[in-house]
Amino acid sequence: MSTSHVATNHGPAPSPIALRPGEGEALWFMDFLATIKASAEETGGRVAVILHSGPKDSGSPLHVHHRESEWFYVLDGELIVWVGGQVVRAPAGSFVFGPQGTPHTFTVSSAGGARFLLVTEPAGFEGFMRSCAEPAQSLTLPPRPSVPPDPGRMAAIAAEYGLDILGPPGIPS
Repeated sequence: MSTSHVATNHGPAPSPIALRPGEGEALWFMDFLATIKASAEETGGRVAVILHSGPKDSGSPLHVHHRESEWFYVLDGELIVWVGGQVVRAPAGSFVFGPQGTPHTFTVSSAGGARFLLVTEPAGFEGFMRSCAEPAQSLTLPPRPSVPPDPGRMAAIAAEYGLDILGPPGIPS
């Protein structure tokens, strides 16, 4: 008789989640309105789901997640995603996956901005976002900062969450 080995998660049990449009924890994170739809607290640490809305040319620094895999599902607009050295043009309806440990970045390329789901498995990335963001004052894009974010501060916070920032925002050439 053979035995099978099944991985189990011994964290807290997940809770049901049902959110209406506009509901969730809204943050102003970099140039994005980021709404946390599911976090470690609700999913027992299994997954984080974050709805992003951002203007043209907004994006993330080149970075790598050492704790989680990340995927994008584009709802509206278009992203250019650089993942593991590959450039992917991702219009609405596109799905892009970056496995744990894979360097990646993205930029909103459509003139009208973009909306997309960003999902990390396991959850935890939302903690980094909370540490770098501020609660959204409204469900709108954040005002443009008068001073760019401090890259050293962001890199230090990122390291606490198992992320390495490898370069500035923008698609590497």
